[in-house]
Amino acid sequence: MEHFKIQPSPDLRDYVKYFWVLEDQSVRVSPRRFNTIADGSPGMVFHESANGSFYQFGKKLPSTFLYGQSTSATEIESPPAFRAIGVYFYPHALKTIFGLSASQLTNTCVDITELNSSGKYLTERLSEADSVCSKVALLNGFLKQQTQHTSFTADADIMTALSLIYKYKGAIPLAAIQEKTRLSERGLERKFQQVIGISPNQFCRIVRFQSSLNQLRENGFDKLSDIAYENQYADQSHFIRSFKEFAGDSPFRFQKRANELVENFAEIIQT
Repeated sequence: MEHFKIQPSPDLRDYVKYFWVLEDQSVRVSPRRFNTIADGSPGMVFHESANGSFYQFGKKLPSTFLYGQSTSATEIESPPAFRAIGVYFYPHALKTIFGLSASQLTNTCVDITELNSSGKYLTERLSEADSVCSKVALLNGFLKQQTQHTSFTADADIMTALSLIYKYKGAIPLAAIQEKTRLSERGLERKFQQVIGISPNQFCRIVRFQSSLNQLRENGFDKLSDIAYENQYADQSHFIRSFKEFAGDSPFRFQKRANELVENFAEIIQT
């Protein structure tokens, strides 16, 4: 499989981390299985194949879909040979690009053609375009158009909260966020549900997990208890439970079975 990233145009860099491309031109006949790992960000995917479709929870996925926050790992099955192009958004993008209440898409996705007429036109153009670069240009143009048609801007309180959570790698008391934003517990919860799609506590848990996952990816530890300690888990068993919840496997099995070409989208290797 081949994988690479493409940076968004400058006017989208407040909303989009990057575009990613994953392509499999092998002659294998069996489908591939992937774990989608909870990462605190929504996204968008276009996929195409002459050999079938992508499936999740036993249901066929639309050829172009927008998805929200995931609160646990899920499994996706792909056809043997395919091309997928994804958009990795920042956490606030569903609200600021599409004007959606982010909680509408938590743990689910929507066919982009159901959003508006531009979504239907986009899907048709993506299917017709010949090259990866032209497809990414279409996605870039579509997203730019969406930002021009929405009146929503990034919420200052949410951006402050996100900055604090990332700074402390998720290990920050909610009271400290409330003090900085001057929001009540209920007010902070309401804004997170609307803009991010999950509670601030759940988001902190995912960010802390992602910090531990990065340490595992980089082999920056001598033993698992080091990761648990450095990411402020109560103990190693709490860390392993959290890891399995968000990655779909224990840390040990993840290292053995996961082929993570696309960040947080790991092919499951049968052992």
